[in-house]
Amino acid sequence: MGVKEQQNCPSQRKISVFIVLVFIPIALFRLCLNNPFSAIDDTTLQDSTAHAVITSYSSSQEDETQESYDRSKEESLCDYTKGKWVRDEMGPLYNGSSCGTIKDGQNCLRHGRPDSGYLYWKWKPNQCDIPRFDANRFLDLMRDKHLAFVGDSMARNQLESLICLLSTVSSPDLVYRNGEDNKFRKWRFESHNVTVSVYWSPFLVAGLEKSGNVDHNVLHVDRVDERWGNDLEGFDTVVVSVGHWFLHPAVYHESGSVLGCHSCEASNCTEIGFFDIFRKAIRTTLKAVARNRREVILTTFSPSHFEGRPWDSLGACNMTEPYGAGKVLEGLDLEMRRIEMEEVEAVKAAKGAEVRLEALDVTAISVLRRDGHPGPYMYEFPFKKGVPKRVHNDCLHWCLPGPVDTWNEIMIQMLRRWRV
Repeated sequence: MGVKEQQNCPSQRKISVFIVLVFIPIALFRLCLNNPFSAIDDTTLQDSTAHAVITSYSSSQEDETQESYDRSKEESLCDYTKGKWVRDEMGPLYNGSSCGTIKDGQNCLRHGRPDSGYLYWKWKPNQCDIPRFDANRFLDLMRDKHLAFVGDSMARNQLESLICLLSTVSSPDLVYRNGEDNKFRKWRFESHNVTVSVYWSPFLVAGLEKSGNVDHNVLHVDRVDERWGNDLEGFDTVVVSVGHWFLHPAVYHESGSVLGCHSCEASNCTEIGFFDIFRKAIRTTLKAVARNRREVILTTFSPSHFEGRPWDSLGACNMTEPYGAGKVLEGLDLEMRRIEMEEVEAVKAAKGAEVRLEALDVTAISVLRRDGHPGPYMYEFPFKKGVPKRVHNDCLHWCLPGPVDTWNEIMIQMLRRWRV
C-alpha cells in the first residue's frame, strides 16, 4: 500500500463513523414508532408487593371507573346505623300468601293481625339511602356460590326473609330438609346456580341443648358445632347470628375442664354469667370461618320488646308504630352488640386483607321497631273466642314481611362492595 493511500484511510474512517452516528437516531426513532412491545396488555403488569392489577382504560372507561369508585367510597363512609324509620307507601315486595317459606308463627297478617301499618316503613340513614332490595342483583352477586346462615332462630328469621325476597324473581327448589321445625334446610336457585342453606346452631360452638330431665344447656366454647363445621369448606359466604340462647341456664366447658355456669343454683359449679362465654363463642367461631377469602357477615344482636312484661301478659308487644329518635341502646342489647363489634374488629385488625369480615349492625336499627313482632299473632286468630286474661306473645322474632327485610337490604350492599 502506498503512502498516499495510507494517508486517505483516516479520512474514510471519519466518514464511516459520521454515517453511523447519523443513522442510529433515525433507526431508534422508527423503532419507537413500531414498538413490538406496544401490544402487551397492561393488565399483565402487577406490583409484586401489593398484588394489585395495573389496568389501562380509555377515557370513557376511566370516567365510569372513577364514578364507581366515588360511589363506593361514599357508601363505605355512610354510617347506615344512624338514621330513622320513615313512612314508605310502596310497602313490601312479598306477602304471607305469595311466599311459602314463612314460618307460621311469623306470618302475622295471615294469623289475623288487624293492623298493617308496620309494613309501610323503611330505614333512612342520615347520610345516604338504602336501595330497595334487588333480587336479581343479589342472585347475580351470588352466582355459582353457597350462602349459609348459621345460628339460632334469628338467623332463620333473616334467612326466611331472604328466601321470600329472592322468590319474587326466581323460584327456589328445596333440595334438603332435616331436623324438627325445619332446622336444617337447603335451597337451590337453578337460574343462577345459587345455594342458600340454614344450619341450626344456637351457640355456634359445640353444645347440648336442654331437654327431658336436663334443665340446662352444655357448651364447649373452644370448638365449633360440627353440624355446620363439617360443611364449612363448602361455604362461600357465611352469615352468623346468635345471642338469646346464651341467656338460658348452662354449664360451660373449655379444654376438657368445667369453666363455670350461668343460673345454676342447683349445680355444683361457680356462677360466672354468660357475657364472657358469649365472647368466647364468637371468638372461636370467627377464628374458624374468617379465612381462605371466605366472606363472613355477623348479624348483631336482635333486641326483643317484652320490656319487662311477662311473655304471656295481654298487650306485651302490641305497639303499631316504631319508637322515635329518643330510644337508645342500653342494658343487654348494648352489651351483646358491644362484644360482637369488638370481636369482629379484633379479627379484622389481626388478619387485615386476608379476611372479608363485616358486622351487619342491626341492633340500634331494630330496637326502634317495637311494632314489628308477631305478639299474640304467633298463633292463628288468638282472640276469636274473646279476649283471655293471658295470651302467649312473641316479642322476639319479626313478622314477615317486616323489619328484618331491611337487614337483607343492607346485606346486599355489603356484598356488592366486596365484589367491586
